Amino acid sequence: MREANRIPDWFQKRRLGIFLHWGIYAAGGLHEQELWRFRTPMETYRRYAESFNPTGFDPRRWLDCIQENGFEYIVFTAKHHDGFCMFDSGCTDFKITRTPFGRDVFGMLAEECRSRGMPLVAYYSVVDWHHPAYPNCGRHHELVTDPARHDMSEYVEYMRTQIRELCTGYGTLHGIWWDMNTTGLVDPSLNEMIRDLQPEAVINDRGCSPGDYITSERRAPEINHDDLKFEGCDSVGRFSWGYRRDEDYFSVRFFKEKVALTLARGGNFLINVGPDQNGVFPPPAVEILTGVGSWYRKTREGLTAPLVPGFSSPRRPVTGGAAGNTYYWILEEPSASSRFVLPGEQFPEITEAVLLNTGEKLAVASRQIYPDFFAPPYRTVFDVPCNADEVHVLKITFASPPQCPVAGSSEVL
Repeated sequence: MREANRIPDWFQKRRLGIFLHWGIYAAGGLHEQELWRFRTPMETYRRYAESFNPTGFDPRRWLDCIQENGFEYIVFTAKHHDGFCMFDSGCTDFKITRTPFGRDVFGMLAEECRSRGMPLVAYYSVVDWHHPAYPNCGRHHELVTDPARHDMSEYVEYMRTQIRELCTGYGTLHGIWWDMNTTGLVDPSLNEMIRDLQPEAVINDRGCSPGDYITSERRAPEINHDDLKFEGCDSVGRFSWGYRRDEDYFSVRFFKEKVALTLARGGNFLINVGPDQNGVFPPPAVEILTGVGSWYRKTREGLTAPLVPGFSSPRRPVTGGAAGNTYYWILEEPSASSRFVLPGEQFPEITEAVLLNTGEKLAVASRQIYPDFFAPPYRTVFDVPCNADEVHVLKITFASPPQCPVAGSSEVL
C-alpha cells in the first residue's frame, strides 16, 4: 500500500467524482453484465458493436454537466468485463473504432478533460469474457469458454500492453481503477509500470497487487479504514451500473447522505451514471447529479474538512476547520426538533452558527435547560430545519477551542 502522503495531491483535494459505465451494452439496455447475468450468446452480443453509433455523444456536454454540478474528477470504463474497448487499442478489433461510430471515445473524453483541467481515471476489468486466453472457468463474474485456448500468461501480456496504451496514448492519466481480479493474479509489475509512466496516477486495491486506496462499493462507509485512503461508489440505478431501460433510480437524498458520511470520514465518493445507447445521460440521472451538485457546492467546506477525533458518534460525524474554533456538524438524519444543543461543560460560547445549505445565520444562546442548580448551561442553536429531504451541515464557531467531548455528546437533544 502506498503511504497516504504519497497519494497525489489532486486525489486528496478533489473528493467528489463521477463514475461513467458506458459500452456497447448500452444498446441492449439491460445491464453492463448482460453476457453473464442474462446469458446472452456472445455472437448475439457482438452484433451490438456492428450497429453501435452513439451520435449524441459529445464530451463537451458531458463535461458541462459534470462541472456545473460540482463533480471534480471522472472514472471512465475503458474496458469492462465484456472485453469491449472504448479506446483505440492496437491489440483487438473488439473496440469502439471498429463500430459505425468509428471514433476513439476515450481519446475524445481525455482531450476534453485535459482542456478543462479535469482529472481522468481509466477503469479496467481484469476479467475478460471476450479474449480467448482469459481463463473463463465459470467462477464469480466469469463465463465458461474453451479451456484449450486459456493461457493466463498470454492474457497478462495483453493486459500489460493495453494498460501501457492507456498510460502512453492519452496524455496525463490520473489513475487506473482495476476491477474484478477473479483469478487472484499477483503481479506487482503492472502497478509499477503505471506509476513509472503516470506519476499522478492513483491505483485502487482491486488489481494484481496492493493499490493506493481502498474501494468500497455500495456499502456504508466505516468511521475509518486504519488511516488508509478510501473511495466509496454507488450507481444512480438500483439494478445496474450501465444504462438500463427499466431502471429504478435512487433518490437525491439517498446520495446526499452517502456522500456526506463518506467525505466527512475522510473518503472520496463516486456517483455512477450509465449513458444510453446514444451517449446521453438519462434524465433521471441528470436530476440526481443536479440535486447532489447544488447541495455539495454549498456544503463542501464542511464535508471536506478533516474529521475531528472524539467529536463524532457513529451517527453524526463532525469535521473541523484549520482555525481550531470552527466545527461542522453533518446532520445526515433529519433533526428530531429545531434546536441543536451542546453541553456547556465541554463547549465554549457559540459566537456564530451558519446553515451552509442556505448560508443563513441561525440564532444562538446559552441557557439552562433543566431546573437543576448543578446543570451547566447548554449551547443552543435555534431554528435548525426539520426537513427529511435534506442533509444539513451546520458551521459552528466557538469563542475558544472546545474540549474533546465524550462520544455521543454531539447529538441534538
